[in-house]
Amino acid sequence: MTESPTRRPAALREGSRRSEQDLLQAGYALLEEGGVDALTVAAVAERAGMAVGSIYRRFGDKQGLLLAIQHAFTENIQAEITERLSAERLRLLRDPAVAIAEAVGALTDAFRAHEALLRVFLLLGTRHEAVRAEGSRVSVEGNRHFAEALRHTPVAHADPEAALDFAYRLIYAAIAHRGTHRGTQGEFLESERPLPWTELRTHLQTAVISYLLGTREAR
Repeated sequence: MTESPTRRPAALREGSRRSEQDLLQAGYALLEEGGVDALTVAAVAERAGMAVGSIYRRFGDKQGLLLAIQHAFTENIQAEITERLSAERLRLLRDPAVAIAEAVGALTDAFRAHEALLRVFLLLGTRHEAVRAEGSRVSVEGNRHFAEALRHTPVAHADPEAALDFAYRLIYAAIAHRGTHRGTQGEFLESERPLPWTELRTHLQTAVISYLLGTREAR
């Protein structure tokens, strides 16, 4: 029986997609376990059960592989945050303070859930321009999405857009700073008093709610 000319390409495309996902998952695991030094083409190929040549054909070299892993990773995080930061969903919450708390929590929870990989890319971005540029692009998109999600919030500032921009920067700076240090190290960076992720999340929510909904600034 002759194989349909339309079925085989579709099957090949699906197999190619699965193979690429296997490679990316292998890359995620190696970066989480040993950082960027653990990410070699040979190690990824072995972890994924594929030939080294297939990685070079798909990604060109180690840098191409690294950037592909970073892009796929950041796209996944954005999708997670977007699901929780729907403007329509936050509007249904009615109470502006609850909506702001949900937005802050979404950002904090995403960072905490993926802190090992985020740590790798945040630190690598300080010395790798392409990684820094991709990280900055994603952060700026996150800023826009944060502002869009809270566009109906009655921000008590003369310039609501600037206030939302600052609120996002405050959240990002705090959780990125925490994320660059392993385990409990980040809890004691600035103080002898511990500040675990759960408390950091709560305090950020309180601070951002107070800042955005507080007394209108003098003009």
